Amino acid sequence: ISGITYLDHAGSALFPESLLKAFTDDLRNNVYGNPHSQNISSKLTHDTIEHVRYRILQHFHTTAEDYTIIFTSGCTAALKLVAEAFPWIPEGTKQPSSRFCYLTDSHTSVVGMRGITASMNVLSVPIKPKEILLSEKNKLPAEEQNCTTPHLFSYPAQSNFSGTKYPLSWIQDIKSGKLCPVKIPGKWFVLLDAASYVSSSPLDLGVHQADFIPISFYKIFGFPTGLGALLVNNRIAPLLRKTYFGGGTAAAYLAGEDFYIPRKSIAERFEDGTVSFLDIIALKHGFDVLEKLTGHLASSLHSPFGYLYTLMALLSHLSSRLNIISCTGELRTGHSIPDVASSVVKRGEGSPVDKMASLYNIHVRTGCFCNTGACQMHLGISNEDIQRNLQAGHVCGDDIDLVDGHPTGSVRISFGYMSSFEDAQTFLKFIVATRLSKSDTENASQSSVTKTTRQSVPDDHPSFNNLDKLSPILHVSDRELRKKSSATMTTVNWQPPEGEAESIRAAVSETAVPTCRRGGKPITVTNIYLYPIKSCSAFEVTEWPVGNQGLLYDRNWMVVNQNGVCMTQKQEPRLCLVNPSIDLEQKIMVIQAEGMDPISVSLEENTGKEAVICESKVCSHRVKTYDCGEGIAAWFSLFLGRPCRLIRQSSDMKNRPHQKNTKGLAPTTNISLSLVNEAQYLLINVASILELKELISARLGEPLEIDELIRRFRANIVISAPESFEEEEWAEISIGALQFQVVGPCSRCQIICIDQQSGERNKEFLQSLSAARGRKTNFGIYLMNQPLHSSFPDILSVGSQVLPVLKENTEIQPPTSSEEKCSG
Repeated sequence: ISGITYLDHAGSALFPESLLKAFTDDLRNNVYGNPHSQNISSKLTHDTIEHVRYRILQHFHTTAEDYTIIFTSGCTAALKLVAEAFPWIPEGTKQPSSRFCYLTDSHTSVVGMRGITASMNVLSVPIKPKEILLSEKNKLPAEEQNCTTPHLFSYPAQSNFSGTKYPLSWIQDIKSGKLCPVKIPGKWFVLLDAASYVSSSPLDLGVHQADFIPISFYKIFGFPTGLGALLVNNRIAPLLRKTYFGGGTAAAYLAGEDFYIPRKSIAERFEDGTVSFLDIIALKHGFDVLEKLTGHLASSLHSPFGYLYTLMALLSHLSSRLNIISCTGELRTGHSIPDVASSVVKRGEGSPVDKMASLYNIHVRTGCFCNTGACQMHLGISNEDIQRNLQAGHVCGDDIDLVDGHPTGSVRISFGYMSSFEDAQTFLKFIVATRLSKSDTENASQSSVTKTTRQSVPDDHPSFNNLDKLSPILHVSDRELRKKSSATMTTVNWQPPEGEAESIRAAVSETAVPTCRRGGKPITVTNIYLYPIKSCSAFEVTEWPVGNQGLLYDRNWMVVNQNGVCMTQKQEPRLCLVNPSIDLEQKIMVIQAEGMDPISVSLEENTGKEAVICESKVCSHRVKTYDCGEGIAAWFSLFLGRPCRLIRQSSDMKNRPHQKNTKGLAPTTNISLSLVNEAQYLLINVASILELKELISARLGEPLEIDELIRRFRANIVISAPESFEEEEWAEISIGALQFQVVGPCSRCQIICIDQQSGERNKEFLQSLSAARGRKTNFGIYLMNQPLHSSFPDILSVGSQVLPVLKENTEIQPPTSSEEKCSG
């Protein structure tokens, strides 16, 4: 692309090479399946899509509490969706009918919504920009302000024709009734067409809370194309109506009867069929690049647009032949991102501007840019002129510049975040060379214009050429860690800090009348394991403090890929070879792996450095985390051979709702979970392991060590009960002074097929478990406890006696979703 001056960023942004490289690297390193399936690759896709939804909301300074992201094929599809789903009240009903109002300076796709509203017997009203400023006179009297008839007003945040930015304050003014597009009782909702605006300007939906915001992502990143979104304010989302239902949108339906129940999620309800998931994944890399280059479109560098704006205005005074209509984009001091400079030169004046520009390798756009209303306003074209031009053979998008000597459109130049001062200079030189007469040129040469165009571009100005000179993400520089030998067995003498006397206790059901297990050999705890880093190796202890989320520091950290999605042994079996250990005295976690220098992470949060807060998902739950830094990210990336980072759960958001309806647990209690999948603890029985060991050994034709099997099942608590699988009949248990509620059985996934010492897979283990359990894969039970006042020390110890309470003729149900749950 050397030698090209691209000035059509309002048509489409240019994608940087770094975006494509990051995206293709992502596809090489991961397998993404259809998100409607339940296999590993599909779940990875689903989680990544959910992460991208959060990233979009974050970019627009809002949250999932206020807005829902509905992916569409583009801004046009998003607008069509609004027209079809808005709760219109047609003419002819007892209550006042709805109105669809739109600014005449709107894209064709907005105006086209009136075709749908007309079919619903809803009136459409075009509003000129100057009329909306006078609409305060339409304010309704107090007695008419209680009407609930919904009306919709649509306007662009930025005109795609001229670059004019309309006040975002209109959103609140219209919704509050301060501005009233037409004088009619009802409640106004606002559709903000942000497709052009967000390509070059930050939009804060926390401040300007429009009800609908359609966007197209290629306007921002240049890639991917054919992907857009509708941001829907959650206050109106429940009111939207839908008739057609496609794949993935139904909770249930019957083919032979008129029965259909939509999914509860607004996004799932309106995203018909499989979303363009690879394109959505590419958005994550687009936001990464955009943030690195512009800081969320909020840097303070001087804009090439301002440079061009000033000089074009100067040139318009030097030449009567240079028929410049206007530079109508906004010029704001300190506004770094260039805007649209449209209607610069009348199309059809002399030689065709677009064809001449092509000779100079300058890419511009000509015509009316799918905005007939603005084109008429700026060029003085009447309705009769439009119809006359059509009869003369001129249609939208063709190359007919003149009809009866009158121009049919204009020339638009527009900048993007990677545009440079050289781009502006090249266009100015082109204008001087092709649009000015000899005498005009002589006048220009004596003015400051040509002097300015010859000025050198600042050395520190960012241009498209430096996109791929970004500093690398990974730096393995932290080699000052003191070495520490691997600890496989640790005993601690720990007491809770003063002031933290409350401990975790099970919530015992007030309605159940449990039966205690009587007789038999005593049951004791034989092993205790915690897993500081989710899906990494176990850290075995003989006694350990209990916190409000389970064993202290159990699954407080996790490894995520470059998209911020949690990595487990399903995708990366080598995680089991990473050995973390906790040193409570020195308050560090030491991480070791073969061939790697040990590295340590402080147990204290925010140790002197500003934490990078992000949100990740664990089994459909969003958790707030912070990044552990470049050094540890480089360590994991080097060992695993792929870009990844270590993140830790943030202490200010450790309470996430437990999704299962568990008997005996108070529904109003906010149970605290770490980065586990299902519950605070997982318990297995040695007797059950021994029974399974015999079956698997027979199928494999080779003996198995019991310790190997225990590690495969990744439990927190291992007990020795006399009977195999008797733990599945328990409702509650006490271990020493600690009490637990049984949540239910653990439905196993393929992680048990991974040898935790070597990382090798063997599918026989899951098949044997299924054969042994009658085609079920349940093994072990989940435990929970709730914080209740207690003076007992919160310590779990090997050798402690286990006292179970039997269930009363009730069956503990497996997890409510179809997802396989594993301990991770």
